[in-house]
Amino acid sequence: MSTGILVLAVLILAAAGFLLGRRRALSTAGGDPRRLHSLPGHYGQFAALFAAVPALAVLAVWLVVQPVVLDSRISALLPAGGAAETGLLMADVRRISEGLRLIAVADGLSEPAIEALVADDLGPRLRAVGAAATSLDAGTLAAAKAHRILQQDLHRWMAVVVAVVAVGGFLLALLRIHPDFRARNVSERFVMWLLVAASLVAVATTAGIVLSLVFETVHFFQIYPIEEFFLSLTWNPQFRGGSDLGIWPLLWGTMYISVIALVVAVPIGLLTAIYLSEYASRRMRGLAKPAIEILAGIPTIVYGLFALITVGPALRDWFAQPLGLGASSSSVMTAGLVMGIMLIPFVSSLSDDIINAVPQSLRDGSYGLGATPSETVKQVVLPAALPGIVGAILLAASRAIGETMIVVLGAGAAAKMSLNPFEAMTTVTVKIVSQLTGDTEFASPETLVAFALGLTLFVITLMLNVLALYIVRKYREQYE
Repeated sequence: MSTGILVLAVLILAAAGFLLGRRRALSTAGGDPRRLHSLPGHYGQFAALFAAVPALAVLAVWLVVQPVVLDSRISALLPAGGAAETGLLMADVRRISEGLRLIAVADGLSEPAIEALVADDLGPRLRAVGAAATSLDAGTLAAAKAHRILQQDLHRWMAVVVAVVAVGGFLLALLRIHPDFRARNVSERFVMWLLVAASLVAVATTAGIVLSLVFETVHFFQIYPIEEFFLSLTWNPQFRGGSDLGIWPLLWGTMYISVIALVVAVPIGLLTAIYLSEYASRRMRGLAKPAIEILAGIPTIVYGLFALITVGPALRDWFAQPLGLGASSSSVMTAGLVMGIMLIPFVSSLSDDIINAVPQSLRDGSYGLGATPSETVKQVVLPAALPGIVGAILLAASRAIGETMIVVLGAGAAAKMSLNPFEAMTTVTVKIVSQLTGDTEFASPETLVAFALGLTLFVITLMLNVLALYIVRKYREQYE
């Protein structure tokens, strides 16, 4: 039984629990709902929750723990070796195991026929189903067959355990239903804890991301000097030893491109917000605001293609080559301009909402004292909205620092420190992607450096967000 069918069966049982729980509550009350402590629907909800939630929780935990158990059991069958070698062998074992499953489904082979397959006969079939492995010797094949058998056994036990928990919760809930049972209290408390668990998902996800970065970063600094990482001005990964992994060229490119993007986005976005909130008619605002916000819905890969095909060649032909500043269409200016266009709706929408939150009474008082609309905007509206506008700018800066695709296609991948905006440079995010892709050893410093870069970028963006929240809260005006 597949996981999807198992979930569907649990949900059907929960629906049946709702109907039977409601009917049982009415039957125990002699058909008179006034004799019940709670509404009949609360009894049905109680039965449905007890049938579904514990079973789905067990299913989720099982799906998380099962790969760990599989890897620990199967890795004991593999030849002794280093962590990197064992990881590569386990990847082959998983691919071959999945290939065996696909072959059995496609060819209708029985279990004895699958077990009788040898490496020489299995290679072409694995390639045919897209599960080719680097190593296909007798030991790896035996481990893959054991992996498949154990995976099937664990999956069967998962179905049995989840079914038992679901049916047990269903029957227990039905047995507890009687007229004096406080189904509403239990149901609402159950839902409250479900909401608490749902709210903790974001916290747990953030903690998991941070911990994964921290652990791998510590591993990286155990094999690469931390002072060279933070003090070196050269980025030169070799993947064969002798690498120089200084972060400053990447930080320089990141900040340079982000500053250009903000120089483009902040004035245009802020002036757009002022026009929409203070000068535009209702009809113009209804047309212009959705049109501007369309920019926020364009995928970043489209912006990257726009930078590569249109903006980059134009800047090269009109400015870089005539001024003798470069001959490449990939440059900091290209990525910064396109990224600034992408950030305009972020700045304009947030600033527009903040400016509209300024009370109309302040504007009326300014007009009553004889101020013009422009003077009112400069001397009343903007000072009142300034903390929120600064927070919007810092949030846009965080968005710019974390951008990848525009930089890949618009700025290139050269890690250098230069003041020339028409030279190709790169950012931290681009190098994170490049260091984690390709056929490289995961335990090498050239790969683990991606986690150190990610943690550094996380700290920078976190500090910007904290600064934005501090400014907004400290200088925010409270209006009635």
